[in-house]
Amino acid sequence: MVALLLVPVGFVVGLLSAPLAGPFVDEVPRQRRVAMGLVTAGVCMVLGWRVGPEPVLPALLYLAAVGTLLGFIDVEVKRLPDRFTLPSYGVAAGSLAAAAPFEDGGFDRLQHALLGMVALLVLYFAQALLMPSGIGMGDVKLSGVLGLYLGWFGRDAWVLGLLATYLLGGLAAVAVLIVRRDRKAEFPFGPCMLAGTLIGVLAFAAG
Repeated sequence: MVALLLVPVGFVVGLLSAPLAGPFVDEVPRQRRVAMGLVTAGVCMVLGWRVGPEPVLPALLYLAAVGTLLGFIDVEVKRLPDRFTLPSYGVAAGSLAAAAPFEDGGFDRLQHALLGMVALLVLYFAQALLMPSGIGMGDVKLSGVLGLYLGWFGRDAWVLGLLATYLLGGLAAVAVLIVRRDRKAEFPFGPCMLAGTLIGVLAFAAG
């Protein structure tokens, strides 16, 4: 029931958030707005189905909305704007903290979320220093937000989310190589990070 109710809500949120991409892309045509609405609705639906009416659900729905917006911008212009990534730290941490008193072991989960945030930030920052051509600072800034969510669901979710991210990134790199025949061709990594995080969350969320 929750999953079905979230479909129209997610669709409307996606439609309304689409114009926020305007300052970063050339235009936001009707087809893209509809696509954002459909993607947001789909992610909200699977989260509602897997998590159910749990206190952590609002935090996850925020990730669905902002993640869709960031993913579409990254695909268009290979950029993850600070305008959306940096405030997400406060929103994500605050909404998870609000859920903690009502979840079993909620304060332990919150502690794990903060550790997951720091660990993923450090990992991505180190990668950006060692291989600056392979990852951007926008990816680094997004990683901490995703680490919060993965950490909330535990170490195994964190590890799976990370592995899924790099697997998806590897597949995307191969696809770009085949299509463009250019080993140095860049591709947006943000959608891979977001999809990998969704996989980790869905695998370990208690429905």
